[in-house]
Amino acid sequence: MGARSDDETVRRERDVFLRVLELGGERDPRLFLDQALELFLELTGAQLGYLALSSSAIDAPEFETSRGIDTQATSDVRRSVSQGIIAAALSQGETIQTLSAIADGRFSDRPSVKRSQIGAVLCAPIGSLGVVYVQETRGGRPFPPDVEQYAALVARLLAPAARSVLAERAAVVTSDPTRPYRERLRLDDIVGRSAALANVFRHVGLVAPLDIDLLITGPSGTGKSQLARAIIANSRRAAGPFIEVNCAAVPEALFESELFGARRGAHSTAFHDTEGRVAAAEGGTLFLDEIAELSLASQAKLLTLLQARTYQPLGAPAPRRADIRVIAATNSDLAHAVEERRFREDLFYRLSVMPVDVPALSARSDDIAPLASHFCERAAERHGLGRIAMTRDALSACEAHDWPGNVRQLAHAIEAGVIRAAGSGRQSVHASDVFPSSRDSAVAETLGEATRAFQARYIRDVLTSVDWNVSEAARRLDIARSHLYTLIRTHDIRRER
Repeated sequence: MGARSDDETVRRERDVFLRVLELGGERDPRLFLDQALELFLELTGAQLGYLALSSSAIDAPEFETSRGIDTQATSDVRRSVSQGIIAAALSQGETIQTLSAIADGRFSDRPSVKRSQIGAVLCAPIGSLGVVYVQETRGGRPFPPDVEQYAALVARLLAPAARSVLAERAAVVTSDPTRPYRERLRLDDIVGRSAALANVFRHVGLVAPLDIDLLITGPSGTGKSQLARAIIANSRRAAGPFIEVNCAAVPEALFESELFGARRGAHSTAFHDTEGRVAAAEGGTLFLDEIAELSLASQAKLLTLLQARTYQPLGAPAPRRADIRVIAATNSDLAHAVEERRFREDLFYRLSVMPVDVPALSARSDDIAPLASHFCERAAERHGLGRIAMTRDALSACEAHDWPGNVRQLAHAIEAGVIRAAGSGRQSVHASDVFPSSRDSAVAETLGEATRAFQARYIRDVLTSVDWNVSEAARRLDIARSHLYTLIRTHDIRRER
């Protein structure tokens, strides 16, 4: 019995160190934090946890993650960086454990400890760069024996990896060609760090303050509307209305009344006075998407607005002044449309004083991974799914994929992948979640993804062969039972009934 217990301990320790080695190769800060915290929760059996990393002051962490802790509790934990359990661990540079914080004289007077009636707590510094905090255990039991020394060792082993993660992140930020523009322009909602995107930002910086009419070109799904909003956010019209019109969706017969408004009785359906989009945009911006879809007659009416800065609602006795900025967008080649006499030359040149071109996603390959991670986080938040992250395999598969629908297609694919992952009970999105069809499987089948698929199949086969006797399966696989349970959860392996 003792030999079997010793073998299990050896396997468990070996599995832990293998996972620490795997974490050493992780360079995505979010994935590193999530996986490291999961490891500490498994080591301690705790239900609640918090992990933070920072290359400067840890009380203002660059990255943080938590499990089982609500917003109030997270704020309490963060405050304890400067005072309380975490502060003590950081100042002493040692792991601190208490069986009951509420009964421990060192911490019992803290408001957060009293408010939450905090029991067992363990806190370990990750070098000088971070800290991990776990609280309470399943069933209210104390932490396992020797867990303090074990957790301290793992925290020390993770310190070099944490240093590499932060250093690589700092290098990415430093080498980010969009950084100079982000520091002086309001571009928070536009994700990316490619040279192509930096060139777009350079044009934004030029045209935003000029209050001239603009033409934004680029393939469908590249975010032309979002860019128009960014331009206005950096202009004197930032506080004004932003009125968007999809020209392809407005019937030609209704274009004039839709844009300029109509007095009651001006046409058969004008049962009351209506305010047009130009009036609604007064003092702000009128964004005309898909402008190439306008008829020549409608183009002529728009040209009058741009040239004279006046418009006349249908049935109105006199024209009105318009204080607006017009931004038009298209995914068509307007110069070619002018040659074919489908688009007015004078309107084209009126809009094309300083055009801004948005490149296809294929020309912004460096932006695919950060965009995918951003869409993953946003989709998880929108659907209330908690923290879900993209795996390295999924990000690599996204970077290798051709996205003819550009950013819009990527966003939809990631959202679907997040929902599939959550439906399987996982907190990470794999390439197979984003590319579930056989047509895309060749793209998704990176080495890591293939290895993961083989591992899942092999574990399922072994479990089936021993009738799901987990102890026997762990022995045959030569891994600890706790690690096998982790793999079963990770791969969502379920017993067939």
